[in-house]
Amino acid sequence: MVVQSTSTSSRRVRRWALGGGVSLLVAAAAAVALAGGDAPKDGDKKPADKVMQFNRSEVVQPQLLALPAFIEFSGALVAPNTAVVRAKGGGTLVALAAPEGSRVRAGQQLATLDLEDLRQRVAERAASVEAARAQADQAERSFRANEGLAKQNFIATTALDGSRAALDTARAQHAAAQASLNTMAVALRQARLTAPISGWVAKRHAVPGEKLQAEQPVLTVVDLSSLELAGLVGTHEVARLKPGMKATLRIEGVEAAVEARIVRIAPAAEPGTRSIQVALALPNPDERLRGGQYAVARVQLDDPEPRLTVPKTALVGSDGQQQLWVIEKGELKRRLVTTGRVDADAGRVEILGGIGAEAQVLAGRYENLREGAKAEVQVAGSKTTPSKAGDEKKAG
Repeated sequence: MVVQSTSTSSRRVRRWALGGGVSLLVAAAAAVALAGGDAPKDGDKKPADKVMQFNRSEVVQPQLLALPAFIEFSGALVAPNTAVVRAKGGGTLVALAAPEGSRVRAGQQLATLDLEDLRQRVAERAASVEAARAQADQAERSFRANEGLAKQNFIATTALDGSRAALDTARAQHAAAQASLNTMAVALRQARLTAPISGWVAKRHAVPGEKLQAEQPVLTVVDLSSLELAGLVGTHEVARLKPGMKATLRIEGVEAAVEARIVRIAPAAEPGTRSIQVALALPNPDERLRGGQYAVARVQLDDPEPRLTVPKTALVGSDGQQQLWVIEKGELKRRLVTTGRVDADAGRVEILGGIGAEAQVLAGRYENLREGAKAEVQVAGSKTTPSKAGDEKKAG
């Protein structure tokens, strides 16, 4: 019995233990349900914000640099030493010894004229001179004779005065005839049509067989050893220029830039414009440049003091609303800036306001940047991580 009684008691203890365990599991499930869901898991944690990392070469600080200003103007090259060969007398153009594009030297005969008419006129004037000389000689002999008679009181004083007046008139007529002959001789000599300067025949104004009139143009000769460029500069900029300043010329058809100097500045603006003409002198000893070539002149004005500058590639937006991206306290910030001078050659822009010299500026343009995003400058030698800015930014 004891044995039976003991067995019955043991079965009751196991039932109670099993029932108590089930009750505890039910209570725990109820507590979880009342807490609002399942228990948190490690994979359900909220991810942290990614930090954009930039290389040292991608972040710069503004630099104090001198930014020279430039004044540009353009125009066509011209040859200041240009001479127009004109016919000094009438005649038929027989031949041209120098066609367009030919090289000539000073004193070289350029054309042949039929000057027979001019020679006849010279001969006529020479005959007039001889006649006037003979009349002057006769008047002088008469005066000498009357002068002797007057001393002997054979003629009146009035007769001697008349003889003297006749002599003066004859001498004047002889001088006038001689002057006329000299004029015709000069016309005959100039009618040879010789080159007044050394250079190139640029244009032909007459053809052989044409009857020329006095002062009619025949040929144009240009000297290309020295050229000029005359351009227009605004009245608000011309005060910064002065004769003697150097300029750099970019000439069409010529790869390398050439140097020139300012030689003249007009005293007044061109009518109807607010521009003043500025002339540059360009040596051309090898005559490889030609008149009429288009050129752009650029005059550099030195900067008296350094200016706060950033790379031009850092600017974002239009000219009216330009901005920069900077890193401040570990975050990206957008800063509106005021710009000044621009040095296109150096790729630098002056910053007049909006940031200070200590700012960390993104040197390039990037897409998908967000105001307030976490950012930092990568320390040299650090390893690249998947959260680097290179995985999220693209060059603009």
